[in-house]
Amino acid sequence: MSERLLSVTGGTVSISGRIIFSDAHLSVAPGEMIALTGASGSGKTTLLNCLGTLADFSAGEYSFQGTMLSGSSSRTRRHFRRDSLGYLFQNYALVEGESVEKNVLGPLAVMPRSQRPSRKELESVLKRVGLANREKSLIYQLSGGEQQRVALAGLMLKQPSLILADEPTGALDAENEAQVLDILRELVNAGACAIIATHSDAVADFCDRRIDMSQFKG
Repeated sequence: MSERLLSVTGGTVSISGRIIFSDAHLSVAPGEMIALTGASGSGKTTLLNCLGTLADFSAGEYSFQGTMLSGSSSRTRRHFRRDSLGYLFQNYALVEGESVEKNVLGPLAVMPRSQRPSRKELESVLKRVGLANREKSLIYQLSGGEQQRVALAGLMLKQPSLILADEPTGALDAENEAQVLDILRELVNAGACAIIATHSDAVADFCDRRIDMSQFKG
């Protein structure tokens, strides 16, 4: 196994005196796909948000590629999200009134100009996800499966080191679920790691290992 990409030691989240999870220990290496499982309310989404620095651990330490993100500056976190993080949401997090092209390329505009994808690269990934020649289609004109594929195209262009996916197949049929998982596996095989919060046994079985939130209820 490669050297670990991220590490959480003693991660704890407490909100208004209620402990969501405590003493979480997590180590993930490049090339790993992890299923984060547990009952609703167990803290799966909260943990993903902490790993994405969208929320803070109440206690514990979190590092990514050797950089301590716990207690880090807003600049450090912003650069981490820009350079290393890819998020895949169940609700796709797309702007319904905008085109496929703008939804895919818009979030990547924060990248250094030299790293921004070309038109040819956009066309290539849209073809790969079955949306060839759909650059100008508006999001609200697409099915749920097509919208999730738009979100996947953004990940493929960004090539993040860390992919956080929150129930990414929860609203999809079996065919679209399989495509999402296959593309995530491609990204992971290229050196990323993916952590997927899921209620689906099929998704969890597709992953390399499971982490159940119940072990962090200490």
